[in-house]
Amino acid sequence: MLGRTSTAERVADILRDRIAEGFFPPGTRLSEDSVGGALGVSRNTLREAFRLLTHERLLVHELNRGVFVRVVTVDDLNDIYRVRRLVECATVRGLGEPPYAVQAVEAAVLAGERAARDRAWQDLSTANIRFHQAIVSLAGSPRADELMRGVLAELRLVFHVMADPRRFHAPYLVRNRQILEVLQSGDAVEAERLLASYLDDSQGQLADAYGRKMSRR
Repeated sequence: MLGRTSTAERVADILRDRIAEGFFPPGTRLSEDSVGGALGVSRNTLREAFRLLTHERLLVHELNRGVFVRVVTVDDLNDIYRVRRLVECATVRGLGEPPYAVQAVEAAVLAGERAARDRAWQDLSTANIRFHQAIVSLAGSPRADELMRGVLAELRLVFHVMADPRRFHAPYLVRNRQILEVLQSGDAVEAERLLASYLDDSQGQLADAYGRKMSRR
């Protein structure tokens, strides 16, 4: 039982990454036979992995139809941003005395700028997600990191429906760099203000566009 549970967690990690990468878009039915065969795991192990990801709100089980990648609602999106404010802004607020270990934040900013130069828009989306993960990692809390991974994986479901990462990520590159530079200067108060404004603008833009997109589905 312990072995199966451990394997199920590893399978869930793989599937979570594939969902976040857009390999399984929202609304996709996950076949037990094809997914289990590809990963070489038993039906019971796969079902346990599905259960874990359903708990994380990445999958949904529909009676007599199977397991599907979840389609996020506008209410879900607004709640995701509510949680992001609680976690990200609180992380910056609680940083304490500088200097701050912002190497991972800087690496994400540089990756985003490089992706934009290369016109690699999916890489830009990934870099922006990593920027926010790196912000939360400054708290030094494995629990906060785990929470944020789930929240941002769910947010990726929204971006996969929108299918235009350049539009929703490129305008924030300058703001990512600004937040980084303010953190490097040791001004956590200003960094939190910039981050809160960033999240407000991002939510407003995305919720409006996503709502219009979903109304046409």
